[in-house]
Amino acid sequence: MDPLPVTGVVLAGGRSLRVGRDKALLELGGKPLIAIVADRMASVCQEVIIASGPTVRYADLGFSVVTDRYSDVGALAGLHAGLKAASHEVALVVGCDMPFLNPRLLRAFVEWVEGFDAAIFKQGENVEPLHAAYRRTCLEPIEAAIRAGQRRIISFFPRVRVRHVTPEEVRQIDPDLRSFRNVNTPEEWQAAQAEFSKEE
Repeated sequence: MDPLPVTGVVLAGGRSLRVGRDKALLELGGKPLIAIVADRMASVCQEVIIASGPTVRYADLGFSVVTDRYSDVGALAGLHAGLKAASHEVALVVGCDMPFLNPRLLRAFVEWVEGFDAAIFKQGENVEPLHAAYRRTCLEPIEAAIRAGQRRIISFFPRVRVRHVTPEEVRQIDPDLRSFRNVNTPEEWQAAQAEFSKEE
């Protein structure tokens, strides 16, 4: 299938404290983790942007890199930078440590955000804002949240129309919710290596 007229934003601003080094550059199958994620996004999105912190380390991956305009607000700053730079109205936003992205599920999020400002997976009381679809209409609400001293990535949600995607909807495409698996610890990294090797 042809890529959709949407922007893919890969967030790469985390400090990777629990892994002990920049997890975006950990290698799976000889490729940096962030390159695997960006390539999967490129199969769905006409444009892919890497949103990074102030130190740019990803310029040689072949994708546009933008840096945060706000400091000390974490992933919210990366979301803002990505949406600000996006050429398209809708952006699919993922973390740089999600090697099992499902292109069909990403395309579904583009459908689910129709008529809303954001489409977010919700399971019980937990939401997953780093595998989601956002419209550029979120920019002003994000800036308002930052000005108000709010740092959580979900802090602007009360200001926008959010479509909560259910586990039942996701499991029709991704029964084991693999798309949402990420790498935050050495143990998760080892598990991801073992699982990724089975795909090759």
